[in-house]
Amino acid sequence: MNLFLSIPASGQLLRLCSLLLVFILFAVPVFSQQVPAQPPPGSIAEITAKGAQRRVGSMYIADDDVDVTYGGMRLRADHVEYNDSSSQVIARGHIVFDFESQHLEADEANYNVATGRGTFKKVRGFLKLERRPNPRLLVSRNPLYFEAEEVDRLSEQVYVIKHSWITICDPRQPTWQFYAPRAKITVQHHVAMVNSNFRLFRVPLIWLPYATAPAGEHIRESGFLLPLIGNSNQKGFVIGDAFYWAPRTWFDTTLGFDYFSRRGTAQRAEVRARPFENTSIHYDYFGVIDRGIPQASGPPIKQGGHQQTLEVQSLWHHGWRFVADVNELSSLTFRLAFSDTYGDSINSEIRSSVFLTNNFHGFSFNVAGLSDRSYLELSPQNSVYLRSDPEARFGSVEQAPWQKLPIYFSFDSFAGAVHREDQFLDTPNFVARTEFAPKVTIPVHFRDLFGLTASAAFRTTYYGDSLNTHSVLTGDSITRNTGEFALEFRPATLERFFERPLTHHRYKHTIEPLATYRYVTGVHNFSDFVRFDSNSTLTDTNEIEYGIVQHLYVKSGDAQPVDFLSWRVVQKHYFDPTFGGALVPGQRNVFEALDSITAFAFATTPRNWSPIVSDVKLTPGGRYDAEQILEYDTQLHKLTTIGTLLKLKPYREYFFTVAHFRLQGDPIVQPLTQQIRAMLGYGDFNRKGLNASAGLSYDVNSGTLQNQFVQLGYNGGCCGLAVEYRRINLGTVRNENQFRVSFILANLGSFGNLRRQERIY
Repeated sequence: MNLFLSIPASGQLLRLCSLLLVFILFAVPVFSQQVPAQPPPGSIAEITAKGAQRRVGSMYIADDDVDVTYGGMRLRADHVEYNDSSSQVIARGHIVFDFESQHLEADEANYNVATGRGTFKKVRGFLKLERRPNPRLLVSRNPLYFEAEEVDRLSEQVYVIKHSWITICDPRQPTWQFYAPRAKITVQHHVAMVNSNFRLFRVPLIWLPYATAPAGEHIRESGFLLPLIGNSNQKGFVIGDAFYWAPRTWFDTTLGFDYFSRRGTAQRAEVRARPFENTSIHYDYFGVIDRGIPQASGPPIKQGGHQQTLEVQSLWHHGWRFVADVNELSSLTFRLAFSDTYGDSINSEIRSSVFLTNNFHGFSFNVAGLSDRSYLELSPQNSVYLRSDPEARFGSVEQAPWQKLPIYFSFDSFAGAVHREDQFLDTPNFVARTEFAPKVTIPVHFRDLFGLTASAAFRTTYYGDSLNTHSVLTGDSITRNTGEFALEFRPATLERFFERPLTHHRYKHTIEPLATYRYVTGVHNFSDFVRFDSNSTLTDTNEIEYGIVQHLYVKSGDAQPVDFLSWRVVQKHYFDPTFGGALVPGQRNVFEALDSITAFAFATTPRNWSPIVSDVKLTPGGRYDAEQILEYDTQLHKLTTIGTLLKLKPYREYFFTVAHFRLQGDPIVQPLTQQIRAMLGYGDFNRKGLNASAGLSYDVNSGTLQNQFVQLGYNGGCCGLAVEYRRINLGTVRNENQFRVSFILANLGSFGNLRRQERIY
């Protein structure tokens, strides 16, 4: 809902609000006369009555249950006087007027059936509204009820009502209503009220000099939104509002302002646009001007800053596609201190990408700019910034030039400039980098027994800068020429079917052994390469990866089979435990040969074996989802990784989610870390009836509840109430208790600042 609120403001904000109000009230014709829609040609007024009927000249007079129909309109009354020459109807007593979704009951009416214009007095009525389900809004199918001293019907779509109240609650006992001396209703569009006030249980609460509310589907009205109100022990009393502006059907923007009584002010902005059918633009901004946390001695600790996001997607002619996902954060401290949710607060990575791509005839061409900033420490602030901008890539999928020979050729190439910045290293802004990697693949199948796929590649890579033995930039270029060979062995898949005729279920169990041998040579100076990205982590290796993947598929009737249960167990054996001398004992080593099997670093000493990785998934995407990840390190003789994710939704409205991760490898690369996150609930924020949810995030090592929340709400047919308590504990940066409340108006919006339930991973 859009409101012009009577709230105190100062300085430029007050002048801006005043100018906006003057513009809307005077520059926009709120109650302008509209040309009435004409009835279908040839329409004839038909009048029936149970009582006396007589004609006096052009006047037709009827009493007792008079019924007038004309071009889809129907008017009933105790007494009717109809003028043939002017098509004017004068009616009195128990008047009932119906036209499409419009219904009026009145004591008196003066109505012209030909033009559709008329005046009704002592009116009670409703308009049926069409609303589709909306996950962000409590939606009610109740009509828009109103009572008024007088109603002027200007056309089939426009009503001006005077001295009226409006609601979508039960008109006999309305929970809330708007009272307005003058309002305009545009059917299936909006309701505009001047000098109105909002009443809860008939008690006036808020005066609104001008307010609009949607009265139809997909309707957007410019104006102030419902205010946000809350409380926090860190921010103090929180109050805010936003202005929504929709000058075009393809463009809108929201500008918001929040006041924190203890900290300062916050600014929000959101811009959405779809200027063309295949182009969308979305921009978000959030910033805080922080007065700081007072200290007993010394200046206050300020944690203000800003973050912003720009997302653009556009499909061009001839297969070109442009995408931009640009993110910017002033500091991790700001995100930790002011993010609305715990999940947003602990995100320590800022990634941006802009690219233009086209795929044609098996080839791919891309021009991109990529950046990644990862925050490692908070105080002193330490981060790693990586950038590849600009970069052009050209490659080909595997293609066979000879139809009768199973020989496939492909290639990948790129050229661009890279940059790295951290506490130990700051490269030039543009370090040249190029690569060309042709590849040949030969698959061979021995009937249904097994298959072999051999591939060989030559990769030449050039870097415009390098490191010396003391990890200092030299300014000298470096080239890497590698030969790579891989042989994939795929035995025949073992499978067995099971029938369950009584339940109409069919099961299929498959066992797929796999083994892949890889050999890479030519990386003789690994320590000289600057770690710009994963491309710089290529090392010599001589390894074999082997494992088993099992699936249990379930097919019910004629439905598509479902991967009900899968279990993947893999491990690598390294014939070269030092990876051509690239592995440095006593420190954390991250290579492509290591992290291709697990995301968790494990190598601090020469190794012949990787951890055994077990990944079990149960019905991904179903009512019961579960995943269990286990990693057993044969060199340390212990489980180094335990990860569990469980999602349950046994019934439509119930849900339960829990995630547990325990990491304990070599202390050099992975100190003991163990966290649990859980959430359970019933219903949803905008579901009718009782809704409840609760969640927590617990650090087992420190014994700290990092996040906890409890949310309760009840939604009726026209409104609802929700309350929430949330605590976020992020050490010295933030230890905040939040109290939030929202009063929800169906089809309109909500007073308050309650957010929807969080997601876990």
